[in-house]
Amino acid sequence: MFLSYLLVFILAAVPLFELVAVIPLAIIGGLSPIPTAILALLGNALTVVLLIVFVDKVKSWMGKRKQKRMREGTQDESIEANGEGMEESKKGKRAKMLFDKYGLPGLTLIGPFFVGSHISAFMGMSFGSNRRKVTSWMMISLVFWTAVMAVGTSYGVTFFMPDVEENGVLIRMFQN
Repeated sequence: MFLSYLLVFILAAVPLFELVAVIPLAIIGGLSPIPTAILALLGNALTVVLLIVFVDKVKSWMGKRKQKRMREGTQDESIEANGEGMEESKKGKRAKMLFDKYGLPGLTLIGPFFVGSHISAFMGMSFGSNRRKVTSWMMISLVFWTAVMAVGTSYGVTFFMPDVEENGVLIRMFQN
């Protein structure tokens, strides 16, 4: 059981997996909603805060990586560079559109669902917002999405699959 919850924490911390995906999968897998929500929130918040704190180092690393690819001639023609020399992906363009339309609160509240929490935080910092505001808005957003996903999935699972607590896939996977 411990390994299942540890997996929730780790997956929520990984930028590829977001808490909006990890929480429903864990609850459907048979884990208890409250510990799942808390661990997913802590895992995601930890890496988002680290990203905000070290955003300058991340930008530098991305710039060096881009320069290396350009020197090697592996630059993808479909990727455009923005004004800061960083690659602008579809998610980056979507984040910029959210920021332009709704500002920092909109980017941080809507962004985790559409572009991911890590990209939302990174882009909020890239667009010139200060660290304290980005951190505050991101924490509000992560708590909001954690609550929405945990409550929604918990009620949905108990309604459609009432016996999931007894025979969840994650519980069976890590049982000895």
